[in-house]
Amino acid sequence: MPATALLSCSRFTPAASTARTAPPTSASATPSQFRGKVVILAFLDSECTTVCPLTSVSMTEAKELLGAAGNRVQLLGVNANPKATAVSDVMAYSLAHSMVNQWQFLTGPAAQLRAVWKAYHIYVQIQAGQIDHTPALYVIDQRGREQKIYLTSMAHASIGQEALVLAQEAASLLPGHPGLASSESLAHISGLSPASPATLSAVPSGSLTLGPGRPHLVLFFTTWLTETSDLRAQLLALRAYAHGSRRGRLPQLTVVDEAASEPSPGAVRAYPAQLGKPLGYPVAVDATGRLADGYGVADQPWYVLTSATGKIVWKHDGWLPVSALETAARKA
Repeated sequence: MPATALLSCSRFTPAASTARTAPPTSASATPSQFRGKVVILAFLDSECTTVCPLTSVSMTEAKELLGAAGNRVQLLGVNANPKATAVSDVMAYSLAHSMVNQWQFLTGPAAQLRAVWKAYHIYVQIQAGQIDHTPALYVIDQRGREQKIYLTSMAHASIGQEALVLAQEAASLLPGHPGLASSESLAHISGLSPASPATLSAVPSGSLTLGPGRPHLVLFFTTWLTETSDLRAQLLALRAYAHGSRRGRLPQLTVVDEAASEPSPGAVRAYPAQLGKPLGYPVAVDATGRLADGYGVADQPWYVLTSATGKIVWKHDGWLPVSALETAARKA
């Protein structure tokens, strides 16, 4: 393999069912290496902060649902970032998302990656400095034949459903069609919009409620953002905004962790203790992902300003200095 790092989009929509032989993933890493195993193959941006982390979580959860039969399933990622192609890039993703020893994340020179993208009909382009690629995920049988192709979208609450669909497909291809450790409904999961009260668990304890009644500035984040930004510095800088909000001049700031895409359930509860200083504002946990979906979160970090009537009046993708936040917050 040219580059292998033992390195998770969301509601899955079957795009095709096919039995053609899967094309090679690279010059030295081909499906023949994984004959005898069901392969779940995804194309992911090694620096992605949008749908790719949801995809990799669904992949690992699918394998866990298979129990011991998961040993006959190989998880593979292929880098879809033409600007970050080094082994260190895919390893950084694997480390941030606790995927080391969970999968193999393949990369290589840009020309080699382009050949793989073309073979799998993956569109990759840089637009306004951002990576745009086809969010495709393939299920390949033990003989190296593609059986299903899924296209993924940004839906935090359906990660578990996606994992279930993948696990069911893998089980149908494995000898004896093993049962799954658990199951859940595949019915649509609605989001929780700012118009509805939502009570979340707080860190380290207690709870808090978001929704109508007063304006809120909500920041959605995840601890794996340490891969792409100085998360500690950004969170500590927000103490200045919180100070202003306590004086009644600005909407209260609430920081919400997207637990559904975290590498472990306790990731956010352990992180504040590592900062060395108190944050001075509340941190909550969106355990189901329904709040993120209802607030339209499409990236990390993601700011949402809501009015007292529960309407979204402003949103922003990416970190902002406190002065810009204060200016935006006055719109509420």
